[in-house]
Order: sequence, then C-alpha cells, then structure tokens
Amino acid sequence: MRASRNSLLIQALATTIKARRLELKLTQEALAGLVDLDRPFITLMESGKKQPTVSVLWRLAGGLQMTVPELTASVDERLARMQAPPQ
Repeated sequence: MRASRNSLLIQALATTIKARRLELKLTQEALAGLVDLDRPFITLMESGKKQPTVSVLWRLAGGLQMTVPELTASVDERLARMQAPPQ
C-alpha cells in the first residue's frame, strides 16, 4: 500500500486522536484495550506513521466516545486550522 500524499491530513488525524485521548484522560494502553488494538499501533497512528483502516476508524471513534462523523469533523476543523495562512 502506498503512503498517503496528504501529509497535513494525516497529521490532523494523528493530532486529533491524541488530543481526544488526552482529553478523556486515557493512556495509549487504555485506548488500545477499548478498541482491541495494540498500544504500538496507537503510538504509530498518533505520530502519523500509520493510518487506520475504515473498520479501525469506527472502533477508534467509539473508543474516543465520538461518532465517526464527529471524529472526521474534528479532523476537518484541525486540518483547516493547519492550512490557514499565519496571521
């Protein structure tokens, strides 16, 4: 599988996952347990080195106490902020 060419989108997703996890006061280990993933995979997603599949995205949203539309909207908002010109 080829890596995504949209590095800003991947970084927005990574940052959103980590920010929400910290907001919920979850460790990577705790989130991994909630979504039935290994902690290293959570680490790789939060660093933007791995991307979730669609099925993992659904589980991840649930573990972060969000719906998929809420999670993707949050990523979209973060991406827009990252793309905005500096003021």
